[in-house]
Order: sequence, then C-alpha cells, then structure tokens
Amino acid sequence: MPGRRVALVGGGITPFGVRAATWSELVQEAGARGLPGVRNLAPSEVDSLFVGAAQPERWAFQSHVAPLAAELLGLSPFKVLQRTELACASGQSALRSAYASIACGLSDVAVVLGVEKMNLPNMAEANTGMADVLDRAWDGVHGATAPPFFAMAAQRHMREYSTTLEQLSAVSEKNHRFANKNPTAQFYAKTFSREKLAGLPVVSPPLRLGDCSSMTDGAALAVLASEERARSLTDTPVWLAGSSQCSRFHNLSRAGSLSSWEELARAGRELYRTSGVSPEEIDLAELHDCFTISEIIEYEELGFCAKGQGGRFVEEGQSDLGGAVTVNPRGGLLGCGHPLGATGVAQAVEILHQLQGEAPEGRQVPGATLALQHNLSGSANVHSLLLWRREN
Repeated sequence: MPGRRVALVGGGITPFGVRAATWSELVQEAGARGLPGVRNLAPSEVDSLFVGAAQPERWAFQSHVAPLAAELLGLSPFKVLQRTELACASGQSALRSAYASIACGLSDVAVVLGVEKMNLPNMAEANTGMADVLDRAWDGVHGATAPPFFAMAAQRHMREYSTTLEQLSAVSEKNHRFANKNPTAQFYAKTFSREKLAGLPVVSPPLRLGDCSSMTDGAALAVLASEERARSLTDTPVWLAGSSQCSRFHNLSRAGSLSSWEELARAGRELYRTSGVSPEEIDLAELHDCFTISEIIEYEELGFCAKGQGGRFVEEGQSDLGGAVTVNPRGGLLGCGHPLGATGVAQAVEILHQLQGEAPEGRQVPGATLALQHNLSGSANVHSLLLWRREN
C-alpha cells in the first residue's frame, strides 16, 4: 500500500433494526458508542470526517449531511469534510476515502461515520427509493430491483452448478446463528432453523424471506489514524493492508453472466497481488450477504473455493467457525440488517474487535490476524474490498 500506514483504532455500532430514532439521533448514538473508547483522543484532534450515507434525501429528507453530522458529533473538521455515496457500499467508500486522505498526508485522525434511516411511516415510499440505484430509465421501469435481480442470479447458479435451496438456507441459518450472539443485530432475539427458513414466504423465486436482508435503521462509527497517531490511541491497532475495487457495467443489458461476477474476481486478484497474500491466509471475511446467493458466489470469486462449489462450501461448514474461513461472524446483512451507509463501517468495527480478540464468545475467530471486507453495490456491478491485518 502506498503512502503512510493507516490504522483502525476504535469504533462502535448502534443497535440495528426498525428504530424510533431519527437520522440525527442515530448519528449521536454512534458517536456515544464509538468515540469515548479511543484513549487520549480529544474531539479537537479529529481533523477529518467522512460520512457514508446512501439516500438521506429520500429517507430522512435531509441533504448536506456531513456538516450536520460533524455538529451532532461535537467535531470541527479542519482538513477534510465530505459525504460519500455508493449505494450499499457507501460506508466502505467513506473508509476508503479516509484511508486515502491519511495515507497521502492530508489527514492525521479521521472519523468515519456510516448511517441510514430507511424505515418510514410509508414503506412504499421507502421501497421506491431502492430503485434509484438502477439505471432508472431502463432497468427501473422493468422492476429489476434487488430481489428479482438476485433471484435471477440464484436461478442461474442453481441451473449451472446444481446449487440447492438447502444450501441457500445454510447461509441464512449460519448468519442468523451468529446474529443471536450479537446484541446490535436486528434479529438478535430471533432464531431461524433451516426448517423455519424453508417455510417462510417466497419473495422472488427461489428466494424466500430469510434469503433477503432487511431495510434497517442504524449507524456505525470508526476512527482511523496515521501510524504516528495510532500508537498513542491504542495498543492494538488494526492496519489497513490492502484495497481494491472494480466495476464493468451499470445497465443490466451489459451484465453478462449473472452467476459469475468477474468484477469481484478481478478485484480479489488485485487485492491478493498488491498485498502479497492468498485466499488461504484469510482468517475471517465480512462479505456482503445482501442475499444468500450473494455469499455463495462471493466464496467462489474470492478464491475460497472452486467455481460452482460455493453451495457445498457452506453446506460442509467451511465458512463457519472452525472451517477454512469464518464468514460473517457478526451475523452478516442477513442477521444484522442492512442500513446501507452503515453496513461497511459496521463490518470494519467487527473486524477491529475480531483482530483485537475482543469479539464475544461464540463469534470470536481464534487467533485471527488477517481479515477481508467486501461490499457490493447496485446490481452486483461494483465490488469493493479492504484487507485488515493485526501484527503479532
């Protein structure tokens, strides 16, 4: 990685779910959970703020959110203040921008906030906003929103590789089981056996309700710092050790195969090449399981298993604790919910706790030192990756 070394030194996550809290209250709650735990950090020392928020204009009726968030957090950024938007990857986009700013010397200590308030009194209005990520004039008018798009990907994968409904359910059961040990998860208090998942209503064949992540309210906050500052802020910094991103299309007419995501495979190859690691070295991965089929395809494109073997990989427990790589020990988007701007930041905070050895029993990956973070956005047409490392 070029430039100065950048570390993740602290963070916090609000409870995710259908919250009575407003957008502004979620911001303040994230600040209260994420900032006090960073030792020796005065608010006046935070020189930059990056806010990941996908659609506050549609869901919270608020634009110009970066200075609003700064005021709500009690911060006065004097080097960089900006908002990033990349649909479902808005939070990771904010992390990447903060990394770049610190690595090049523009910032020294940056707060990254991800926040989304998606649940409105009129949920028809809230759901309509989800179509904004499409090429609306073409794909949007045909109803190619997320559930039917990922259902088509699942149908194709099942046809080409004999992936089964039981293997899709295995992803959901695993991630909901992890969520049952995560008090900030939307479905913390709800258990989902594979039998229960198989009986839930069909949303878009073959995907059932348990195969789909939820529209969720929530926020997360992370603190990044240069190496010089990081040493004074924590004894256990987690270093950003790699980054890559790839996009090839937007209009679905140019998507090509729905069961092979070449953009992700290419981003993975670039991440492994530039960081000098291999898929076999990854201890845990926070993958973007917006739908169960997403996680299965991601196993394959990231090199955790051979193409077409993703269903068998999860069915055999290879993505569970004790398997080849532990995937989504936070509970994933399926178990935690998916507040678009907050998801990527929450993944990073989970990785921080995992690599520091501070995740709760039942979710902690033993001896983890290397973690991969993935977010997709749009119709799986943009894939973003970060690699995090703890030094022994």
